[in-house]
Amino acid sequence: MTTRTRLYSLEELNDIPGTRVFTALRSRQAYHLHKFCMSLMDATNRDAFKADEAAYLDRFRMSVEQKQAVLDRDFNKLIDLGGNIYFLVKLSNTDGWSAQRAVGSMTDMTPDEYAAMMRAGGRSIQGNRSIRGKN
Repeated sequence: MTTRTRLYSLEELNDIPGTRVFTALRSRQAYHLHKFCMSLMDATNRDAFKADEAAYLDRFRMSVEQKQAVLDRDFNKLIDLGGNIYFLVKLSNTDGWSAQRAVGSMTDMTPDEYAAMMRAGGRSIQGNRSIRGKN
């Protein structure tokens, strides 16, 4: 049996500003959130959600914080609460948002500013290397 060697420790990855590593713990934390997101793949469910978002969310055993973050469309908070963007994009699509708009909403930029930043090569590494090292 071969031993798996990690290139970086979880601690090192969590030290990158804005990075939330999707772990088994996060997966368990967001299980019901992800079930909700996957339910939006069905048009009938999307219609029910749009008709009464709070009532539809009550069908799922999400935390109060997760439900509020869904209602607020706070994707950063949803990721902090265990959400995975590949599931969360189903929520943004239900609102008619592109994936770019959803991801861009997680920054302090307009959609056009975010698109321009990405076309220019992405966020600068300067100031985004380490939380502990503040560089």
